[in-house]
Amino acid sequence: MSETPINDLYETDLYQWTRAQADALRRRAANEIDWGNVAEEIESLGTSQRHEIRSRLKILLVHLLTWKYQPEHRSASWRSSIDGARDEIASLIEDSPSLRAFPGEALAKAYTAAVRDREVRQMELYHLPEACPWTIEQVLADDFLP
Repeated sequence: MSETPINDLYETDLYQWTRAQADALRRRAANEIDWGNVAEEIESLGTSQRHEIRSRLKILLVHLLTWKYQPEHRSASWRSSIDGARDEIASLIEDSPSLRAFPGEALAKAYTAAVRDREVRQMELYHLPEACPWTIEQVLADDFLP
């Protein structure tokens, strides 16, 4: 049985490719490394962390908008959802401290996405601020509720 060339494996079975590449790296088998694709995958890890922070920030903003504009829905579980979103962002930043400033950079786009979210649109709020009314410090602060 012939082995699948490593570049083909990248296209046909990513999981198996990652395991083979991890093994080759651990053995320092440079001639078995698919250098171009390894570099691309490593770079994509950073991109995915930024995407995850942006996604969690949007979710947090949806929760904060709902908290502010639908006070009748406030509950301990809703507060727990807000805390959970903040915890997830903090955890991502703890894992990658170089992304500490990223939530501030992503706030405007995350707010725009939050305002367009189905949950927020269902509230039929027609006078939401165009820009996020809160600073990133407020949004991420454990004790802040609008």
